[in-house]
Amino acid sequence: MIVVVCPGQGSQTPGFLFPWLAEPRFADHLTALSDAAGIDLAAHGTTSDADTIRDTAVAQPLIVAAGLLTLAALLDGRRDKIGGVAGHSVGEVTAAAAAGILSETDAMALVRERGSAMTGAAALEPTGMSAVIGAAEDELLGTLAELGLEPANFNGGGQIVVAGALDALAALKEAPPAGARVIPLQVAGAFHTRYMSPAVAHLSTVAAALAKHDPSVTIWTNHDGTAITSGASFIDLLVGQVSSPVRWDKTMDAFAAAGVTGLIEIAPAGALVGLAKRGLKGVPTVAVKTPDDLSAAFDLIDGKS
Repeated sequence: MIVVVCPGQGSQTPGFLFPWLAEPRFADHLTALSDAAGIDLAAHGTTSDADTIRDTAVAQPLIVAAGLLTLAALLDGRRDKIGGVAGHSVGEVTAAAAAGILSETDAMALVRERGSAMTGAAALEPTGMSAVIGAAEDELLGTLAELGLEPANFNGGGQIVVAGALDALAALKEAPPAGARVIPLQVAGAFHTRYMSPAVAHLSTVAAALAKHDPSVTIWTNHDGTAITSGASFIDLLVGQVSSPVRWDKTMDAFAAAGVTGLIEIAPAGALVGLAKRGLKGVPTVAVKTPDDLSAAFDLIDGKS
């Protein structure tokens, strides 16, 4: 079973869309997605600098649009060969479009509002996020409780991203759990924690107005890794997930239980393939970073690799 995965925030890099926009079909598609989002995604994907595309309100639509470009090529004539799809954090919006839950236009409208709402919530209080690698989970969770921090992403393979007040994150870095490394992340706030509650309220209203369809392919939720058969339920979980932890560890466990035989990460790819190499050892993977990588993905789907 081939699973397609959609990356989250932090996967974007300056200029990463240049190879895609060299082909007119992708350039035209991005123009339509830019119109839907009300953002010049071509400029942000080619000439904008790292600080500009780190802005949550820019990064999230940019990442989803890149994924939709990839999906249009990847699934053309091969949709029936894909066993399932999942997204990490904002990648769940991309996954919802891949599964037919949302139209591309509605996906771009939702991610525009998601990025804007999360930016607004982050501005209310100075917070941040750090990746913790190599900590014993129980010990780390106890430390977080003492510091008033929260787990934000359970990424599997010994990596947990934590979030909260900047002084508490600094204290964690100064005295990490035994054998652990704490790496501060360049993000605007404590995503997937209680600090994002104001964004959830806004997104609930936005999502209620969208047309939703039940998925045409298996789709797993970040909430707890289960497969969701109701499009409306998936969107409800996607909205709530803004202020609750991403359980990518459980999502990968679900892939394994379902019998995954290959994993393809769509653009801007790299992070989820890296996690899969630790959490799904032995499963072949392809990271589609540019159109040149599509041939390897096709080979994996077609059983040629």
